[in-house]
Amino acid sequence: MTPFILNNPDTASITDEQFYQLCAANGDLRLERTAKGDLIIMPPTGGTTGNWNFKIAQQLANWTDTDGTGIGFDSSTCFKLPKGADYSPDAAWIPLAKWEALTPEQQEKFPPICPDFVIELRSPSDSLKLLQDKMQEYLDNGTQLGWLINPQNRQVEIYRQGQDKQILDHPPSLSGEDILPGFVLNLHLIW
Repeated sequence: MTPFILNNPDTASITDEQFYQLCAANGDLRLERTAKGDLIIMPPTGGTTGNWNFKIAQQLANWTDTDGTGIGFDSSTCFKLPKGADYSPDAAWIPLAKWEALTPEQQEKFPPICPDFVIELRSPSDSLKLLQDKMQEYLDNGTQLGWLINPQNRQVEIYRQGQDKQILDHPPSLSGEDILPGFVLNLHLIW
């Protein structure tokens, strides 16, 4: 099943609060919103993808707890990006100072911040082109490092601020570079 996109014309736009309430009222759905206001209804993942997401989030969480310089998020967190989109990466990380600059209300709802680091894991139902566009949008909003993991092709696309996309074939691991010093994602758990 592919994501369902509801085109939302400017004349029917919804506010941030209305989008938050829509998501809260439909907790069984994973909703995202593009910068132009279109609603994306994401299908649930299958068991294999769900397990891989869990293992990715677990590795990031373990490193985050040990490192202590930021906080991590799983795929259930929706971020209000500066240029208007509301997206939920499969895993994300924000430096502690940026997180603490948000008010408690901003932290509680959809944080109005772009993560410094994001991971998107392509499930069999995901369009590669839509995910690539989403990764570029993260960069355009301030993400410093992003990984698009594509198990179907055993490839990883690495997105860095101010650089061309890098594609790795079947890498055994990925380094958090200078954004997440010392973080290494073991990809043997995925391929």
